[in-house]
Amino acid sequence: MRQIQAKKLTVQGFAPYGSYMDILHPEGSCLGDFYNDKVLYHVSGNMPVGFSTLICRKPEQQIVTKAEYHNTTGEAMLVMDDDVILHVAPPTGEPCPERTEAFIVPMGTLIAIKTGVWHMGVMPLTKEEAHVLIVLPERVYKNDCSVSEYKEEDFIEILS
Repeated sequence: MRQIQAKKLTVQGFAPYGSYMDILHPEGSCLGDFYNDKVLYHVSGNMPVGFSTLICRKPEQQIVTKAEYHNTTGEAMLVMDDDVILHVAPPTGEPCPERTEAFIVPMGTLIAIKTGVWHMGVMPLTKEEAHVLIVLPERVYKNDCSVSEYKEEDFIEILS
């Protein structure tokens, strides 16, 4: 099994996959206390956007066994109550576990993943459970979600 090191989240390092901002400690231009348009989330058509809770449980080992992507939209995640590990890989026509990278996402960070980027739920770093607000167009998880289960030889252990 291949191992990868989870990296500190940086603008430059995460740019191929999306954007993010620290919701709890915003920076940059603002209108008083309103920090506008720091993360843009693109959706197609006139679809309503759904806000869903994802409860992520801490695994014994941080092993990536599968990934998903969406063809018509990105996905936004707001990490609520623990630092987490997010794994991503570039948008490709076929799964590319060998190109997977992992990032440590601090609690209170909003992540916007670009359309087509391979990803999956996050893994809590310290607590047994982490709560994540997932933002997707309505029903995308049913009608535009391609999941690829990796062969065992393509599993990835993330070191943190």
